Amino acid sequence: MAEYTPRLRDAYESDIRGALQKEYKFGNVMEIPRLEKIVINMGVGEAVGDSKKIKKAVEEMAKISGQKPVTTKAKKSIATFKLREEMAIGCKVTLRGNRMYEFLDRLIQVALPRVRDFRGVRPTSFDGRGNYALGLKEQLVFPEISYDDVDDTRGMDIIICTSAKTDDEARSLLSGFQMPFQKKE
Repeated sequence: MAEYTPRLRDAYESDIRGALQKEYKFGNVMEIPRLEKIVINMGVGEAVGDSKKIKKAVEEMAKISGQKPVTTKAKKSIATFKLREEMAIGCKVTLRGNRMYEFLDRLIQVALPRVRDFRGVRPTSFDGRGNYALGLKEQLVFPEISYDDVDDTRGMDIIICTSAKTDDEARSLLSGFQMPFQKKE
C-alpha cells in the first residue's frame, strides 16, 4: 500500500520549492526554505482555581492537532495569582512531518475562514528569522471541536517555524501555501 502524503506537502515538493528556487536564485536545494515544525500553545490561567479545566484544554488540543499535548507547568510561585511552582497552567504540542502539513492545511482552508470578521492574517507577525506567529481567540473555529462540548472559549498561539533566513523568504513560502495575508491598503 502506498504511503499517504498530505496535499500541501505534494504542493511544496512539486510547485512551491521550484518557484522559491527561481525567485531567490538558490544554488543548493538545501537552501530552499521549508516548514520545520508548528507549535500550538494554549495557556489555561483558570486552571489555578479548577484543575479540571486543564484536562479539558488538553482534550480539545488533542482533537485539534491529532497528537497528545504536553502540559506546561509554572516555573515559580506567584502569590498574587495564587500560583504555586509546578502547577499545570497550559498545554502545548509540536507538530512535524505529515501531521504538520495536515494541520496547516486545515488551519488555512477551514479554521481561519471561520474566524469572525476575518480579513486575513497580519503580514508583519514574523520574528526576523523566518518564523511566523499568530493567535486565535477561540478554539471553536476548528471543526473538530463541538460547540455543545465547550465549557470555556480558550485562545491559542500558533507558531510556524521555517528554515528561511529572512522574513521575505518565509512570507513567500507561506504565500505558496495560500496563507491569507492581509492586503496593504
